[in-house]
Amino acid sequence: MDQFIVSPLFGDGEVHWYTPTNVTLWMAIGVLCVVLLLVVGTRGRAVIPSRHQSLAELTYGFVHKMVEDVTGKEGLKYFPYIMTLFMFILVANFLGLIPAAFTVTSHIAVTAVLALAVFFGVTILGFVLHGKKFLGLFWVTSAPLALRPILAVIELISYFVRPVSHSIRLAGNLMAGHAVIKVFAGFAVVAWVAPLSVLAITAIYALELLVAFIQAYVFTILTCIYLKDALHPSH
Repeated sequence: MDQFIVSPLFGDGEVHWYTPTNVTLWMAIGVLCVVLLLVVGTRGRAVIPSRHQSLAELTYGFVHKMVEDVTGKEGLKYFPYIMTLFMFILVANFLGLIPAAFTVTSHIAVTAVLALAVFFGVTILGFVLHGKKFLGLFWVTSAPLALRPILAVIELISYFVRPVSHSIRLAGNLMAGHAVIKVFAGFAVVAWVAPLSVLAITAIYALELLVAFIQAYVFTILTCIYLKDALHPSH
């Protein structure tokens, strides 16, 4: 599990909140990659787009459609934030697949901050837009009256579990995939097992490319679903 250890960039001292680490380095690289793709890659705004511009436009259209389909027209004003989330997670996931790189999204400290930002953001938004009516999210009016208090407790618990599942799903899947690759790489030192180990690593690596995209998509679409609940809280 040494590939997940947070270490300072300079020296071997303790890691404090202000210490530049491998995590901060690869987060900065991720942000730089997003800027290069979405800002630098599209600055020409050519009628016949380049590959970079085409990729940026496809990504923009993909996330825009996702936000509109899930939250409706009202949710499009929050599109920039959701687009930022998607691009950061997607690029961080793909960067983590580079040999000797660091996967920042495999750390619960990173994913928990992203999930808590979504959780508090949509909760505050819900109360700002609807006031006490936002509590209608927990009151299932379609259920029999006797069951509504029980369902309200279940809904309340599930609501506060959201940031936990939101963050652990992303970090757990990324960590598990990289750990499995490391395990199979350990078998490569045995001569007669090495060919099978290389084939297994290649197959898992291809799967991890898919997982990197899927996990960014899942995190983003769950954000859209939570935003929809804030915009339209009644059952």
